[in-house]
Amino acid sequence: MLSKLTGRVGVAARGALLVGAYLLLLVGGAFGQVAGFVVAALAAVLGEVAVQRWSPATAILMEKAGLGLGYRQLARDVSVVLLVVAQVAPAGGALTLLLLLPALVWVIAVFAGAFERIIDRRSPGGSMVRNIDLGRLGGPPLPRWAAALSGDRLPWVNVVLVPAAVAAALADTVTPVHLAGVLAVGLAAVVGVTVASIWLRGRGAGHGTRLSAVQRWLDSHRPEVALYFAGPGKDVYQANMWLAPVEALDRPAVVFLRNREALAELADTRLPVVCVPPGADFMNLGKTSVRVALYPANAGENIHMLREPGMKHVFVGHGDSDKAASVNPFCKVYDEVWVAGPAGRERLARAGTGVRDGNVVEIGRPQLAGLRTAGGGSAERPFTVLYAPTWEGWLADDPFHTSVLLMGERIVAGLLALRPEVRLIYKPHPLTGSRSGRVRAAHERIVQRIRAAGGEVDASTLDGPAHRVVTGRVPALFDCFDQTDLLVGDVSSVVSDFVQSQRPYVVTNPAGLPEDEFRRTFPTARAAYLLAADCGELGKIVAVTRAGDDPMTEARRELKTYLLGPTDADPMDRFAEEVGRLCR
Repeated sequence: MLSKLTGRVGVAARGALLVGAYLLLLVGGAFGQVAGFVVAALAAVLGEVAVQRWSPATAILMEKAGLGLGYRQLARDVSVVLLVVAQVAPAGGALTLLLLLPALVWVIAVFAGAFERIIDRRSPGGSMVRNIDLGRLGGPPLPRWAAALSGDRLPWVNVVLVPAAVAAALADTVTPVHLAGVLAVGLAAVVGVTVASIWLRGRGAGHGTRLSAVQRWLDSHRPEVALYFAGPGKDVYQANMWLAPVEALDRPAVVFLRNREALAELADTRLPVVCVPPGADFMNLGKTSVRVALYPANAGENIHMLREPGMKHVFVGHGDSDKAASVNPFCKVYDEVWVAGPAGRERLARAGTGVRDGNVVEIGRPQLAGLRTAGGGSAERPFTVLYAPTWEGWLADDPFHTSVLLMGERIVAGLLALRPEVRLIYKPHPLTGSRSGRVRAAHERIVQRIRAAGGEVDASTLDGPAHRVVTGRVPALFDCFDQTDLLVGDVSSVVSDFVQSQRPYVVTNPAGLPEDEFRRTFPTARAAYLLAADCGELGKIVAVTRAGDDPMTEARRELKTYLLGPTDADPMDRFAEEVGRLCR
């Protein structure tokens, strides 16, 4: 309780400091106090960066207090304008360009968001597509560089504008003509962006034209299977893992997205992709040909698809694990819940979610088809350990959800210190550090430690003997599996999937639960080596598994069937069979 109270006081204090910085910013701009304004502007912008990067809770607090991002943008922008107006009258022309260039960028930044909305109103469906030819209607909604300007009003531009205005104020030849030139150039640039964007959108297409084109495509293509994902861009890995299995189906399929950022982050695929953010527009799309809708994640906007009565709705999830997310009671809204093996069925029954056992279908894990199994490695490759922890989860006060905070640095330091050396691949969960600044800081220290040991950071390939930090979409997790001799992971679907390889793995126990209780609570750890918070057994585990004297081999063989289904069945065939059943 004390730690929670302390944390909330800290959030409130950071929020108060940031609010104070913005008030100073606004007052300094209004009264033209140059020196004070520069300090306040820097404090406000640095505070904004700090909040967005290290303290999302502060941003939420400010939003609740009525000081949301829109207000903060307005405070910065208006203050800069007031400062320029207050200081530019006596300014000189020697440094006019220093003021004109950032002012031009600022004008475009402020109005780009507004013009993007104007453009969208010319084609209000807001729909976007990939791998679908809509003719001229298929162009991008806004040039990428202009869309980038419509985000947070480029707070750093304010920092450029302030010293520019101060420098200009030291000279003596600026006239109203100069100011008129700034406005004329800025407006001309904005008009040019608008005209070009409208042309790209289909030369000013009328109301609903783009959405109508998407409807015509759906009517002609007649997809039977839909992969539906309504989450944001940062969570799109949940949909990415199902692209290949759906792509391999011998049935017409489509991917439905509801978020622009998710479309940008979606992995490469040959599947046709339709992104329609507005709820009303998506619900008005006719989807009569779709027989099966697959949902990799639970999200509020799933209701816009679930309301369709002519199809079967199936929750496929984004990995079987012993975490609470795998037994969300929301799952009972679907017609069926597909799990990998008997473990998933039993997990739902134990949790009492309300999902009927008859609606649970075991299909295996089609993503794992082709994964290298034990004994298939290269003799030339060094012994490789993959450390793939999960993220901190939604409960900010749970320090045991991920091993990164309490054990991550010890694990990495211990592996790097081993002799003979091992090769380390560090692939954290895509959301690591998104909820906790402490976890983010621990992650960054891990990365620095691997870099100092000669490792490659943000590596795009696994070739070579060097250590790797893999944080991007490529190489994928399963690519890392194929290079791995020993996995160190947390309680997560990573462990379940790795069991397919039949190679040894370690599960962290940061909470220090007794071994019997831990294995009973988390069945995915039944065939694992357990690692306590002090990591004292890590060297011994590596030595045993590297020598090939592995006493857990038989336990892993039994666990594989329990977690992932029969070993003699191709999970891709099983997936296709169940999709076909529902389509028929």
